[in-house]
Amino acid sequence: MTISNKLLGGMGLVMLASVAVLPIAAQELSVPPIVQDGNGLVLSGLGHIFDIPLPDWLSPAERLGGDVIGRVNANYRADAKQALLEIYPEGQNQQEWSTLFGARITLDAGRPLTDYRSAVMYGYSQTCKPELTGFFKFGQDNGDDLPVLAFVCGAYLDSIKGYAGLGEVMIVSFAKTDKATAIAYQEWKGAAFDPSEPATWPVGTETLKARAEQLKAATSLTQAD
Repeated sequence: MTISNKLLGGMGLVMLASVAVLPIAAQELSVPPIVQDGNGLVLSGLGHIFDIPLPDWLSPAERLGGDVIGRVNANYRADAKQALLEIYPEGQNQQEWSTLFGARITLDAGRPLTDYRSAVMYGYSQTCKPELTGFFKFGQDNGDDLPVLAFVCGAYLDSIKGYAGLGEVMIVSFAKTDKATAIAYQEWKGAAFDPSEPATWPVGTETLKARAEQLKAATSLTQAD
């Protein structure tokens, strides 16, 4: 399956070969370690501080109200090696969602980000019908400064319970320190679609591009003092 730059509205995207992140099995905390900091969120875990943008589905008034955490459904799980935060709009959850925003920190000293990206790509590709699977990136690699990656799945595998007749679009931004790698990502799910026809996707290409730019500009990972 090929996604052309023309079909994507001239966003200047570069195709990648389709190549999944291992699931996290960890303790779930009732109070996620996140706080709002102006126009962003701060996730603390595994000796790191992960700055990520606010969910993009919030209205301007909700963003400025100072209670973003109270307006979303947040789920956090962590073990000695990984921490995973997923945020859903009010009324949505892990079972029923149309969009979600997530962040994952993984202690993995010395692992190149390109290798971690390949693992992400492989993991997501295992959920989707191969002929309806595609990846592209919003720019070129520059060492460990990787562009935002996008995944387009026109239809999930029939074997995935509860996802028959559905597909998704996902974007993910990458960050690292000497001790950890991290991703911030957003997914949009809807009825199965034709990946070669962006008008059928569960998210518009302009919204996708704008959110990719936000993830790139507002995502950073640092070691805690």
